[in-house]
Amino acid sequence: MAPLPPGSRIGILGGGQLGRMLALAAAPLGFRCHIFGPEARPPAAQVVEAVTIADYLDEAALGAFAGSVDVVTLEFENVPAACLEFLAQRVPVRPGARALATAQDRLVEKDFANSVGAATAPYAAVDSLDDLKGAMARIGPRAVLKTRRLGYDGKGQVMLEQASDLDQAWQALGGAASILEGYIPFDGEISVIAARALDGTIATYPPIANHHRNHILDRSVVPADLDTLQAGRAIAIATDLATALDYVGVLAVEMFVVGDELLVNEIAPRVHNSGHWSIEGAVTSQFEQHIRAICGLPLGAMALLGRVEMQNLIGDDVGRVPGLLAEPGAHVHLYGKTEVRPGRKMGHVTRVIPWNAAP
Repeated sequence: MAPLPPGSRIGILGGGQLGRMLALAAAPLGFRCHIFGPEARPPAAQVVEAVTIADYLDEAALGAFAGSVDVVTLEFENVPAACLEFLAQRVPVRPGARALATAQDRLVEKDFANSVGAATAPYAAVDSLDDLKGAMARIGPRAVLKTRRLGYDGKGQVMLEQASDLDQAWQALGGAASILEGYIPFDGEISVIAARALDGTIATYPPIANHHRNHILDRSVVPADLDTLQAGRAIAIATDLATALDYVGVLAVEMFVVGDELLVNEIAPRVHNSGHWSIEGAVTSQFEQHIRAICGLPLGAMALLGRVEMQNLIGDDVGRVPGLLAEPGAHVHLYGKTEVRPGRKMGHVTRVIPWNAAP
């Protein structure tokens, strides 16, 4: 339980932009970072001390990696659970394999949320075309068929109507183990980002309003336009989930707002795109908070410095950077990616309006 001293090395599974921003937050606290992952030129490699390029199930490489670091964390959830289990026998891994396994499987995730009293959309496991037909009869007339694993940013899912060709939909997902979720005509989408320390202390940011474009997060605004009761309930849900998982680090919980009801949509066992605004918009960023938590340090204050908006720079949006840099008060972050592709997150821009600013 003793805090890691300055000079300790943090191992990060995954080398994308989240790993990059974690490493940038670790440096002012005196920590060094070592990235591990299969990508040849990961964005995080530009800002860390060491990089291992290897498969997540390469035990020889994992063993050497474990011997070189003092704690291991992850920047995305599509890491094999066996990787965390192997590492956990050799070095502290935070968050642990249970949180990863829960978030990796949409069915397990929904069951877990319900088990701690958090509501979700109606859902059913789908392992065959007959399962899909039966589930659609119960959950329709509109529903979403999703693979249980590996889907993100709208990938691995098909929208269904009662009259849809279910055989075609089942084939479109390759017959993979799936889950059918009832379509929710929500009023809004929010997330709550919570941090839980080694001693069980929990702190959260206020709920964040999220707006998507083509199934990819486009813009986040904080604080979300919720009443005090709704905001308190959203924070309580995230707190209950983090506690039930015995979680250490930053956890994001995405929810649908449906009238007065809040439905858990997804749990992300890591720092989250909807929290990037916290670098300039809060006393302590989500990235620093995660580093503090996994290293056994006290959590920082999470108060907002004003009303904040973060917008992703996706694909060709990166061409707007010169104009954004000329805009007073715009904070631009680029992720070091050299190839621009449609739907690829190239960076983000944050704007903070101080509380005392004139309307």
